[in-house]
Amino acid sequence: MTPVRIPDWNPQGVLPPNDPVDPTAAERSPYNVSLTDLVLHFGTTEKRQTILEGLLDFRAALHAAGIIDGFQWVNGSFLEDVEKIENRAPADMDVVTFFHLPQGQTQQSFASAHPDLFNHADTKTRFHMDAYFVPLNDNPPEYLVQRSAYWYSLWSHRRNGQWKGYLHIDLAATDDATAVAELRNAVAEGDTR
Repeated sequence: MTPVRIPDWNPQGVLPPNDPVDPTAAERSPYNVSLTDLVLHFGTTEKRQTILEGLLDFRAALHAAGIIDGFQWVNGSFLEDVEKIENRAPADMDVVTFFHLPQGQTQQSFASAHPDLFNHADTKTRFHMDAYFVPLNDNPPEYLVQRSAYWYSLWSHRRNGQWKGYLHIDLAATDDATAVAELRNAVAEGDTR
């Protein structure tokens, strides 16, 4: 999939779930975007930069463990204008990693070898990630459809029922070095738009 531009927040302070001018268009949530665009678009405050650093560190840990193929859905208050609509900073980022296990691994063997990556409390503390996982290669298609539908239905709305959009980023490390450099530049320059 070709990455698209991250849409601006709508008047309600969320990413639009689709194009309001053409609601049946293919460009809709989850928007396929580059990791660098995510960093550039949302790295606007010190707190957001810290959370983005956590995402980049989390991805580096996944890559080091051999999780290099798949994609991530990114969501939560991090993608909302919570500073304006709730008068607070985002606390973390919600991430579902849809991944292919490394060659020769099972879900059980991989989780046993890397328990820190699958410990929800640990990833929240270390990486500022509310992290969830969906393995792609050991599950039947029905399971994958069910998990995708679950996350889509959960993430397409705020708790108050308001529709909203979220993002899709590739798991491959092709854009990570650029994203890290852009985040370091923003932090060094004190870029808090």
